[in-house]
Amino acid sequence: MSAASRPPHTLSVAPMMDWTDRHCRVFHRTLTRRTLLYTEMVTTGAILHGDRERHLGFSGVEHPLALQLGGSDPAALAECARIAEDWGYDEVNLNCGCPSDRVQSGAFGACLMATPDVVARAVEAMRGATRLPVTVKHRIGIDDLDSYAHLTRFVSTVAAAGCETFIVHARKAWLSGLSPKENREIPPLRYEVVQQLRADFPGLTVVLNGGVLTLEAAREHLKWADGVMIGRAAYSDPYLLATADRDVFGEDVAPPTRREAIEAFLPYVAAQLEQGQPLNRMMKHTLGLFAGQPGARHWKRTLSEEGHRPAAGLDVVRRALAGVPDSVLDARPGVGEEQAAGGVTASSL
Repeated sequence: MSAASRPPHTLSVAPMMDWTDRHCRVFHRTLTRRTLLYTEMVTTGAILHGDRERHLGFSGVEHPLALQLGGSDPAALAECARIAEDWGYDEVNLNCGCPSDRVQSGAFGACLMATPDVVARAVEAMRGATRLPVTVKHRIGIDDLDSYAHLTRFVSTVAAAGCETFIVHARKAWLSGLSPKENREIPPLRYEVVQQLRADFPGLTVVLNGGVLTLEAAREHLKWADGVMIGRAAYSDPYLLATADRDVFGEDVAPPTRREAIEAFLPYVAAQLEQGQPLNRMMKHTLGLFAGQPGARHWKRTLSEEGHRPAAGLDVVRRALAGVPDSVLDARPGVGEEQAAGGVTASSL
């Protein structure tokens, strides 16, 4: 398969609670057109009984976009899958990997790995309710159910229900004793387990998640994996996504400069400000845009200190940009950090 024909799962940004909201996803779209984006996990109860516009609303520019669901009741998940199709999502994903206490109390997330038959019934019901792809995100194991035999039983059981894509976090999860943050860091990464899974299930799409910090690392994993999902690295250093369309998907496109990314984001920010959204709710997702670059501290400090004020507007963004050197704002990957793209100034924003 040529790079240009690679499907969206080739590279994706992980669903992350309190982070990958609609504002974050629109910002990420200023950096990459092809990377698959995911919502935060949304519970079936929130969709069926809550404010659907709040939980499901998104902008058309966010495609390709997947909705991640949290739940275990097949009927509720099926109804939510149907609703997801009505709302225009491109995929529905079932969370079988989150180890938080809140998720466990609802009998879903990572604890579902102990009951593959329940997951299979849920997947079967969801597939019966929608034409969208139904995918599953899970760990390599939980607690003492961490053998490769258990993992293959889980995958084969769920695959028999019609799931063709498995996004595998290459760590086990401890359902007690570790916080969600610790569960992302303490259990060792075991990429070799996911690689073996890929070899043993050649008919499935196996996407690797966990500990991938750069596109260079993602490309190495893509030598054997069907796809790679990047998590917190894409949030703390979002500019790593700028070269994804060119270097991962093989498109003949020039990566955007950081200034171009902000320029592209500002019309959305302005429209949201008019609707009453506070500036910091949107711009917090850009705080890592200049990670490791001169001016990064000024950018973060200005947006953090001034962006939360009730009347904060685009003038705050202009002041934040003014403290970043043009050589950083206009550097284009593949051209050289020292070479400016030219033609755009902070005063034009």
